[in-house]
Amino acid sequence: MVIGIDNPSLPLAINDEEIGLSSKLDEAGKDMIAVLSDQPAGCRSLADYISAAASENTRRAYRNDLRAFLGWGATLPAIPETVAAYLVAHASVHSPVTLSRRLVAIGRAHAILGHPNPCKSELVRTTLRGVWRLHGRPQRQVCPALREDVLAMLPHMFGTRGLRDRALILVGFAGAFRRSELVALLYEDLSFVKEGMMLTIRRSKTDQRGEGRKIAIPFARSHACPVKALAAWLDHARIDSGALFRFVNKSGAIGREPLSAQTVASLVKKYALKAGLNAAHYSGHSLRAGLITSAAKAGVSSWKIREQTGHRSEAMLYRYIRDAEIFEGNAAGSVL
Repeated sequence: MVIGIDNPSLPLAINDEEIGLSSKLDEAGKDMIAVLSDQPAGCRSLADYISAAASENTRRAYRNDLRAFLGWGATLPAIPETVAAYLVAHASVHSPVTLSRRLVAIGRAHAILGHPNPCKSELVRTTLRGVWRLHGRPQRQVCPALREDVLAMLPHMFGTRGLRDRALILVGFAGAFRRSELVALLYEDLSFVKEGMMLTIRRSKTDQRGEGRKIAIPFARSHACPVKALAAWLDHARIDSGALFRFVNKSGAIGREPLSAQTVASLVKKYALKAGLNAAHYSGHSLRAGLITSAAKAGVSSWKIREQTGHRSEAMLYRYIRDAEIFEGNAAGSVL
């Protein structure tokens, strides 16, 4: 079967099942899933576990990338020449990073459908290398919200939202949390100890198996204490279960639903602007980057920084540390 953007028989490209694998199995495979999915109440089906193999963010990214490929006029299965032509047509429109990610989605779709992956052909690989050489550019990096930046944000927080936002910004910074990790925190993940508090990250970008990781945040020596800020917010909001960081309406009423990751980014931009910073250069990731950079400037060892951030390799962490230390012992500064 040839599959295109207008072919309604391909949920792989159009709806939420495309990464679930069940949409294009042969009849015997479908029968097998039907049998295995007939489980007692409370048990998950085979389709549930297949779908859970990839995060929702990953499935959404694959879905959108595949839509773009098919919307251009391609069909599945595709031949290497078609994929290479797609790269050429979009080389000056999208970044090489975006096009590389789209090749992953296209290849994944072919694997699911049982077809050879055209993205592994020498033609496609060579074309992509050419795109990188001609259109490659430095990856955009947001500005880190350094310690002094965070301190400059705090005086602009007022009322119930201000209590929440103070806790959110300080905990996000001190724990070097990704914004998705921050909004996923539950009261049940928190424990106050004599040194400060412990927070458990149940699942993260680098922990898809859900093994979990504990983050220690000590009491601060300054007035900007994340432990005291979070305790004040929880006490004011009377939170004793569920999401730590919640929606607050204009009248100050506190909901039960957690904030979205996008809201974290918006709040960082909002307070960056109020602190006199260029908000366009800041995002939710600025808190994580800020702790890493600030700790490196303070002389904290890389392995202790990794203990806080959860980075599995020095390579990813080094990008932040290199920027933090770029003027330390600078060759030109030592000569001129």
